[in-house]
Amino acid sequence: MSYDGKIMRRALQRYEEDKQRREQMYQQRRDQLYSRIPRLGEIEKELSGTMSQIIASALQRGTDPLPAIRVIRDENLQLQRERAELLVSYGYEADYLDEQPNCPLCRDSGYRGNDVCRCLQEYYAREQIAELSQLLHMGEETFDTFSFDWYTTDRGSRSRSPREVAERNFDTCSDYARHFSERSGNLLLFGPPGLGKTFLSTCIARVVSESGHSVVYDTASHLFGQFETAKFHRDNEEESEEDVQRYLRCDLLIIDDLGTEMLTSFVQSTLYQILNTRLRSRKKTIINTNLKLDEISQRYGAQVRSRIEGEFDLLPFIGEDIRVQKKNKK
Repeated sequence: MSYDGKIMRRALQRYEEDKQRREQMYQQRRDQLYSRIPRLGEIEKELSGTMSQIIASALQRGTDPLPAIRVIRDENLQLQRERAELLVSYGYEADYLDEQPNCPLCRDSGYRGNDVCRCLQEYYAREQIAELSQLLHMGEETFDTFSFDWYTTDRGSRSRSPREVAERNFDTCSDYARHFSERSGNLLLFGPPGLGKTFLSTCIARVVSESGHSVVYDTASHLFGQFETAKFHRDNEEESEEDVQRYLRCDLLIIDDLGTEMLTSFVQSTLYQILNTRLRSRKKTIINTNLKLDEISQRYGAQVRSRIEGEFDLLPFIGEDIRVQKKNKK
């Protein structure tokens, strides 16, 4: 699993803010108790003093420090017992003033060795959902709210009805999202506009993000624009270069509306670069487009078509534009 640096920085910021907030609350709780029970504050000062004495005795030359350290240790333990008894006598738990980490696994560092701890992963997932929600305006786009009512069961001259095709696409996308891993494949969602391609890819983005994987969802026109800025415009080079690396390195890249961007030779070569780089590094890609396979070949070249046909599961969408149906139903 890889992490999006841009999202991880935000997650770390929220993580540290919450950590500082807990520390402030602990400090306030301690100060309130010291005000109510002054002896607790005195004990705290005496405990700090005994620690200084232990260090001084250990550093003293020419004498055996152990006897003095044992005496100081016993004083320290007695003070701790007095503090615990005092807290209990006032109705508190004996360890009420012990500052406990919010996460016992990493003790609020966010990391376990070189690995990101589960607690920080949860912050990362929330920040990624927030990022996607801002971009996609995610509201009711979930697998549970997907409706088949807009797809007719009439096959006409086709081997399968729009409803049957939609059910197959739904099952494929749902399974893909819920079982996403390094062993997952790539998806091409293609067909006329208004048939649920963006809806289902949004559902996938939500579920995969919630599992902690890095997801980048962007329109083709903006994506290619970022690559162009990184290559040709040095005034915004740093930010655009970071976005380029996000496109190439994220666990799942979803390219929406491929084919609506202005076609140039740069766009053609960039699309091939994206697909080739991500396939080599075993990163997963979903493409939404209104183009048919022949149109993809004509627009982006045989190499791009070859990559898509050979490495992507193809999900055609058929039927009548759902947005038009909803408008006519009003």
